[in-house]
Amino acid sequence: MKKYGFGADVGGTTIKMGLFEMDGTLVEKWEIPTDTTEKGAHILQDIAATVHGKMVENDLTKDMVEGIGIGVPGAVDKDGVVNRAVNLGWDIVPLAEELGKLSGMKVKVGNDANVAALGENWMGSGKGYNSIVMVTLGTGIGGGIIIDGNILTGANGAAGEIGHIVVNEQEIEACNCGHYGCIEQYASATGIVRMAKRALAGTSEGSKLRTFGEAVSAKDVFDCARAGDKVACDVVDQVCGMLGATLAKIGCVVNPDAFIIGGGVSRAGQILIDALQEPFKAQVFHACKDTPIVLATLGNDAGIYGAVRMLLS
Repeated sequence: MKKYGFGADVGGTTIKMGLFEMDGTLVEKWEIPTDTTEKGAHILQDIAATVHGKMVENDLTKDMVEGIGIGVPGAVDKDGVVNRAVNLGWDIVPLAEELGKLSGMKVKVGNDANVAALGENWMGSGKGYNSIVMVTLGTGIGGGIIIDGNILTGANGAAGEIGHIVVNEQEIEACNCGHYGCIEQYASATGIVRMAKRALAGTSEGSKLRTFGEAVSAKDVFDCARAGDKVACDVVDQVCGMLGATLAKIGCVVNPDAFIIGGGVSRAGQILIDALQEPFKAQVFHACKDTPIVLATLGNDAGIYGAVRMLLS
């Protein structure tokens, strides 16, 4: 094993980059813009260029670098081929092969949510566990499943799409995926706002949430609930009831050592974790009821950690 490795986490706006020692020590991190022009044709060139630039800057040669790990927002097969990444403009991209040619190095590729879960398992709050399920609560809901230290990708690279587990068959508004009643519609940041607006529209009860108007955020909901606002507390209970029940269903299938909760919504902190406990324990199979539910600790760096961790396998 060589001493250094590069990790890349490709987002629709920026690409987070990291230079690591292969024991998990982060040497340096930086970002470059994501160039989505011409259907993302320049993205891999930009990654190769910034890697080569950092190698020159740090006096690194290729025989000192294990390779480049990269997480992308799309399904990835076992050969490192990306099957559509809409935010990047990609259709079918043989990413491992193409970036390998551009960089002259080994390349490992994974779905960004799976890769973030691997990062948390390696150096974050999942460290020391053999198997975890990570749920990322952001604009949508992402997920990653790690079994015995390895990403569970599934037959088509779509394992861990936790956000699209259907939890409400009576829902009349469509999810972005085209189905109705996905957990993403309720427990993502946008889902929590949607639920708050529904709650306010359905009651005349006073609530500080009304003062935010259309600009109300998921953070506002949790802040108001923490202060005892009844409408906000009801929204948190409803959202976390649905999410806790979803974790219970996953627990019955995967039986992980721990659930890791990440993403922007997780910054709500302990109030979120506490609200998940009762519905989880009420519905999970009895042998799984003591599974810990904990907050992620690597934040936005989880993806670059996980990207480098892929190089070890």
